[in-house]
Amino acid sequence: MKKHWRTELRTFGAGAGCGFLAGALFVGTILWQSNLIDWRGPPTGKAHDAEAAVLEPAGPLPTGTAGPKEPVTEKALERPLIGPDPATSTELKDRDLLIPVGGVKPDQLTPQFSDKRGGSRAHEALDILAPRNTPVQAVENGRIARLFLSKAGGITVYQFDPTETFCYYYAHLERYADGLAEGTQVRKGQVLGYVGTSGNAPKDTPHLHFAIFRLTPAKHWWEGTPVDPYEILR
Repeated sequence: MKKHWRTELRTFGAGAGCGFLAGALFVGTILWQSNLIDWRGPPTGKAHDAEAAVLEPAGPLPTGTAGPKEPVTEKALERPLIGPDPATSTELKDRDLLIPVGGVKPDQLTPQFSDKRGGSRAHEALDILAPRNTPVQAVENGRIARLFLSKAGGITVYQFDPTETFCYYYAHLERYADGLAEGTQVRKGQVLGYVGTSGNAPKDTPHLHFAIFRLTPAKHWWEGTPVDPYEILR
């Protein structure tokens, strides 16, 4: 009698376990087919890779400055550029852009676009040396597309031109001008910030890192085809 009772208990337990497992599989199948759950894990591909690399800004901005209001991707720390576009130089030359650092004359500029930085990386920009806190001015009218703090560029400004065809990039600022904010319209010659050494700039060499690039159709503030500023400003 005792042996029979245990046999029946084992049989009941096995049946209940199988029933529970079958029920769980049935419910899981229904949820999966209804797209309520996804057994495949996180998605893969470029969109997910970019999303996974989201970073908070590198640190607090100086007092009185505006900055990113949401996390930004690692891609934004170094703009992915695509190679020089000398044909654009003539188009921009006709606009009579200002030299972005106050008091600097054209004959003080030197060609640096193809200089190597960090090994094999091309500079694709113009470094303009000036005393710390020298005003940095908008080269033409436009809109502030982004105020951004990165490891490389430090305190930076991305300004779109009036047609939103080009972006002007100002980096290594000491601080922003008071009241500067994303989305605002700026006029040619308006002070955007001040020369400094933020980011990876040598701390004893204040300068403005200035770049121009033609925007892609997507008009991403970090992406475009570079143009040599020296050819435009000299």
